[in-house]
Amino acid sequence: MVFALPYKRYAFLNITANIFYALFSTLAMVSIMPMISILFDETKNITTKPSFQNFSDYFSKDKISNYFDFFVSNKLDTEGPSATLSFMVVIIISLFLLKNLFNYLGLYFITYLRNGILKDLRNEIYKKTLSLPISFFSEKRKGDIIARISGDVNEVQTSFLSILQLIVKEPLTIVFAIVAMFLTSVKLTVFVFLFIPISGFIISAIGKKLKKHSENVQKEQGLFLSTLEETLSALKVIKGFNAEQRFTSKFKASTNRFFNFSNQLAHRQNLASPTSEFLGIVTIAILLWYGGSMVLIDKTLSGGAFIGFMGLAYQILTPAKAISKAMYSVKRGNAAAQRVLEVLETKSPLEDAHNAKVKQNFTKAITLENVSFKYDENLVLKNFSINIPKGKTIALVGQSGSGKSTIANLVTRFYDVTSGAIKIDEENIKDLTKHSLRNLLGLVTQDSILFNDTIKNNILVGKEDASDAEVIEALKIANAWEFVKDLSQGIHTNIGDSGNKLSGGQKQRLSIARAVLKSPPIMVLDEATSALDTESERLVQIALENMMKNRTSIVIAHRLSTIQNADNIIVLNKGEIVEQGKHDELIHKNGVYKKLVDMQSFV
Repeated sequence: MVFALPYKRYAFLNITANIFYALFSTLAMVSIMPMISILFDETKNITTKPSFQNFSDYFSKDKISNYFDFFVSNKLDTEGPSATLSFMVVIIISLFLLKNLFNYLGLYFITYLRNGILKDLRNEIYKKTLSLPISFFSEKRKGDIIARISGDVNEVQTSFLSILQLIVKEPLTIVFAIVAMFLTSVKLTVFVFLFIPISGFIISAIGKKLKKHSENVQKEQGLFLSTLEETLSALKVIKGFNAEQRFTSKFKASTNRFFNFSNQLAHRQNLASPTSEFLGIVTIAILLWYGGSMVLIDKTLSGGAFIGFMGLAYQILTPAKAISKAMYSVKRGNAAAQRVLEVLETKSPLEDAHNAKVKQNFTKAITLENVSFKYDENLVLKNFSINIPKGKTIALVGQSGSGKSTIANLVTRFYDVTSGAIKIDEENIKDLTKHSLRNLLGLVTQDSILFNDTIKNNILVGKEDASDAEVIEALKIANAWEFVKDLSQGIHTNIGDSGNKLSGGQKQRLSIARAVLKSPPIMVLDEATSALDTESERLVQIALENMMKNRTSIVIAHRLSTIQNADNIIVLNKGEIVEQGKHDELIHKNGVYKKLVDMQSFV
C-alpha cells in the first residue's frame, strides 16, 4: 500500500520485534521441559558435554536433549537442586519477560504505522473531495462521504494491522512452535497436524459471507449518516411542516437495517473464536490420549517432554485463532477499502490540462462562443453566445430553469461546457489552470455560505494575509461595518453554524465583503439579493454597486430592480437568448423583458 511507504521503518521494526517475540515465545515454552524433568527426576546423568560438529546437529533431537541433560546434571552436581531450580526459574522468567517485551515493542512500532496511515488516508480523501467536481456530490450523499472518511478509513487501518499479524507475528510463532514440536516428537506432531486441515475448512466456511455482510453494514452506515446530515441542514423545514415523525421513521428504518446487518456480521465474527477454540480443545484432548499412551504405555516419551509438547501445541492455538480473526478483519477491511478507493480513484473530468497556463490578469473580454450544456439528457443552454468587455456589467434574466445559474457554473468552471467554448482574453478557460482562473473571479451566491468561525476568519477566505484594516475596509464597502462594529467582539465575533447568529441581509453582506477583499477583476453574482427582504435588499444592493465599480460583472438577477443600470441585459428562455439590450431599450420593445418587469410590478 502506497500510504505505508512513509512509515516503512516502523513496519520493519514491527516485523523485527515480532520475529523475536515468536522466537522467545517458543523458547519460553521449551524452557519448561528441563524444569519439569528436574522435578520428576527424569534428567539423564550425562557428564560429557555433547559436541555440535555439523549444522544438522543443531536440529537433532538427541543432541539438543543430551545438551540440556548435561547442563542440568552439571548444575546439580556443582550447585545442588535448590540452586539449579532457582536458576531454571530465572531462565523461564527472563524468557517470558523478553517475549512480552518484544510483543510490546511490536505493538509500539505498529501504532505509528497504523495512525500514520490513518492520518494520510483521511488527508488524501479530504483533498480528493475538494478536487472532485460539484457534479460528483449531486450524485453522492454527503453523509456517505462522511462515513467513508471516518468509519471506512478506520476499518482499513484495523485491517492493515491484521495483515501484518497475518504475515509475520502469528505465522512465525506457529513455525517456531512446530519446529520445537518436531524436535520433541515427530510422531506426535504428525498426529496433531492430521486435525488442522479439518479445523481450517470449518473456520473458512464460517467466513465466506463475511465480506457481503460487511458491505451491507458500511453502506447502511453511510445512508443513516446522510439522513442525519440532511436533518441537521433542514431542521427549520422539518419542524415547520411537522415532519418530525416522517424523518424519525426514515432514520429508524435505516438504523433497523443497520441493526440487522450488524447482528449478522457480529454473529459470524463471534462464531469464529469459540469454534476455533473448541476445535483446538478437541485436538488437545485427542493429543492427551495419544501422547499419554506414549508416556505411560509405550515409554517412548518423557513426562517433561510431553507436558512441554502440550504447551507448544496450545501455543499454536492462540496465533491460529488470531489468524482466523485477522482473515475476517481483512475481508471486512477489503469491503471498506473498496469504498475508500472508489473515492480516491474517481477521475475528475475537470482536471487541469497537461500544459495548462497560469493566467495572471484580465485585460480584454469574456466570450461565450456557441455554448451548449446539459446536466443529463436535455440541453439547458443551446448555442449561447455573448461578449462581455472588460469593465462592463452584463445581467442575465429569465424564468427559473432558463439557464442563468448554469452560465455562472460554467464561467467558474464548476462544470465544463458540452460544446462550444468560454474564453477570457481569447484564451479557452480549459487551457488555464482552475486555480488561476478562479483567482480572477469573485463569487457571491444566493445562499450566503459562511463558516462556524469569526467574522474576520470568514472574510479572510478571500485573502488569507489581509490585515485587520483591510478586513474593516472590505466590510465598509460591503455596507456591513455598520452592524459589525456594534457586535460585542467586533470582527472577532463568532457567527455560529452557517452564520445563523446573523440575519439574511447581514450574512449576504459578509459574503460580499469576502469577495471585495479578494478584489478580483471579474465578479459573478448569482441571484445575490433574491432571498432578502426589501430593506436588506436595498443595503445589499448598495454594497453590490460599491463592489462592482471598475469591475467586469456577470449578474444573474431574479429581482429586476437590481439590474436596471446594467450595460447589457440578456433575457433567456429555455437556454436561448430571446432579447438583449439596456433596460430602457427592452422596455420599449414591449417583449419578454417588459412582461417580466410588469409581473414584478415595476414601471
